[in-house]
Amino acid sequence: MKKGLIMAIPAIALLVVNCKKNDGGNKNVLKADDSTTILADNGKVDSTINYNTDINGKKSLKTDYVYKATDGTLVKVVFNYKENTVSIRSNNKTFILNKVESKGNETTYEKMDMKATVKKDSLILDQGNNIIELAKTKI
Repeated sequence: MKKGLIMAIPAIALLVVNCKKNDGGNKNVLKADDSTTILADNGKVDSTINYNTDINGKKSLKTDYVYKATDGTLVKVVFNYKENTVSIRSNNKTFILNKVESKGNETTYEKMDMKATVKKDSLILDQGNNIIELAKTKI
């Protein structure tokens, strides 16, 4: 009896040590990324979209920019990614265009005869016979 008890105690101790609770969870489950990444129509990451990163490394969408025309005029541009629109404000007039296509490196917005094409740091407005080239400012 004593011999069986002496042999059982190390076996129980070994089980208790090996069966401790692991707080790490299932290592095969990937944690969800808190950052928001917008994809283009082709399923690749849309490079025309910029993000703000705070000091803690948390990423958020940057939606408003100031663009400068070749004649020096400043234009405020606000992207609404939830509604797939862009609003362009200049000379107290605001134009809201709907997203038509996104290729990943180029996004096109249109409404009636106005078309806006966004590529990297440039925005090209095409309205009938007028083509206005805008460049993103550092403001």
